[in-house]
Amino acid sequence: MTSSNDWAWIEQDTAVNALARAVARVPKNPLLDFSGDIYSYADVDELTNRLGNSLAALGVRAGDTVTTMLDNNVDAVIAWLAINKIGAVSVPINTALRGEFLRHQISDSDAAIVICETEYLERITAIGDQLPCVKLVLHRGASSPAHEAPFSIEPLDRHRGGDKSAIAFASKPSDLAALIYTSGTTGPSKGCMISANYITHLARQKLQYNPATEKDVTFTPLPVFHLNAISSGITTTMLVGGKIAIAPRFSVSNFWPEIERSGATIASILGSMGILLAQAPDNESMKRCFGQLHTIRGNPFSPEIKTIWRERFGAQRVASMDYGLTEAAVVTGVPGDSVVAPNSSGRRIPEFDVRIVDDQDRELPAGERGEIIVRPRRPHIMFEGYWRRPAETLKVMRNMWLHTGDIGMFDKDGFFYFIDRKKDYLRRRGENISSFEMEAAFSTHPDISEVAVHAVLSPAGEDDLKVTAILHEGSTLTEEDLCRWCMDKVPYYAVPRFIEFRNTLPKNPQGRVLKYQLRDEGATGSTWDLEKSDLKVVKR
Repeated sequence: MTSSNDWAWIEQDTAVNALARAVARVPKNPLLDFSGDIYSYADVDELTNRLGNSLAALGVRAGDTVTTMLDNNVDAVIAWLAINKIGAVSVPINTALRGEFLRHQISDSDAAIVICETEYLERITAIGDQLPCVKLVLHRGASSPAHEAPFSIEPLDRHRGGDKSAIAFASKPSDLAALIYTSGTTGPSKGCMISANYITHLARQKLQYNPATEKDVTFTPLPVFHLNAISSGITTTMLVGGKIAIAPRFSVSNFWPEIERSGATIASILGSMGILLAQAPDNESMKRCFGQLHTIRGNPFSPEIKTIWRERFGAQRVASMDYGLTEAAVVTGVPGDSVVAPNSSGRRIPEFDVRIVDDQDRELPAGERGEIIVRPRRPHIMFEGYWRRPAETLKVMRNMWLHTGDIGMFDKDGFFYFIDRKKDYLRRRGENISSFEMEAAFSTHPDISEVAVHAVLSPAGEDDLKVTAILHEGSTLTEEDLCRWCMDKVPYYAVPRFIEFRNTLPKNPQGRVLKYQLRDEGATGSTWDLEKSDLKVVKR
């Protein structure tokens, strides 16, 4: 008999196969609900066959990458599944990217075809001469004004396809299914190579901890370009034959009306969303929906917020606390509402070996803090490396263990605690932000001599962003001027809340900025606060 400590084979799967099984079993059941526009399993199967055959006719082959920059709509889901049906690699990128952030990910993905919303065309054509691999951009939506670009631009409607026949290619669970770009903390963002089985394994993990059935309706406002929505939302739904309602975006005021309209029984959100909803005033839809949501997926939720969701909203299972990362999915957790040590993220799950080590990779005893390292006990449940970065992959896989760059601890009872981020990355409103790329953007301002971008602890449980900078002598730049300037240079979610100008930055003997010191100092008396100004950040 195989113990959980041994390497073992488990059933391998793909999202494409999960869809096929559901189509064979419940073809007329609704799968997708976009604000009342319903698509059955059979509808999705046909639409993905049509687009898949069309992309193949355009020359997309197994192993090729196709980049998408799409909002939460049916085409974002159809494109992902169609790309995988023909054995190609889906590269969904954040719709808030612009400038160098956008150029890097499109160029790095090496995709010849980009599928985007019409409103994002201008951003892509603005960097067109820096995208040598792109041959064709298909835009979704209204007619586009003429754009000068070194590649062809055509409507997606022209290529939705008329051939609905089944696609002959048989994808394997080990096939590369997606590139999911990381935050790029020590350099430009890296594409995590995600296998088809990784996606379904993560979905099965969610179902193991928070079960669902064919009768359940999941609601999520999470963006479809995120692995969370793809795996924990859509794939979990296909595995059980249920329905998922996908909102265009998160809205506190529209949350309960959408729960009521869709009949949702499960909500898949982020912890910060759960806090905002828990603190929002009552409304009539909320009252009518008491007890309708039996499961809330999201992380992190404090014990106090969990209590509110149970007592005020009638939820039964609220946010299983876990720890994971794009490279390795979820590696510690706790089933449902099982008893767990306060502030912990559960215990090791059977599929992964998780250890705490010092800088020499010596394992540390319970109660001591160190770097979290991980390795799988099953095939194709972890990332397959960084796209076209073998040296970076080997670096992070030192001694054949994934070195997370995070600091954690196990207690004597085996409960895991996340302590801090060893890497200089930031997380704000559910988005990972590269300090490297942010500093590169701010360094282009002619008045800035030196800059550090770092986190400031937020009462909402995530991070607020702060820019601490040194100005060139004689500069009259104000913090508000700098904030206004950056709104056209960085994604909306990366616009800093705090800005502070200083004469010096704290550094170590090697000249590296001590960001932990800046983080600990937080918002000082000299710090400008966006939320206390008249400026408004527009999501775009």
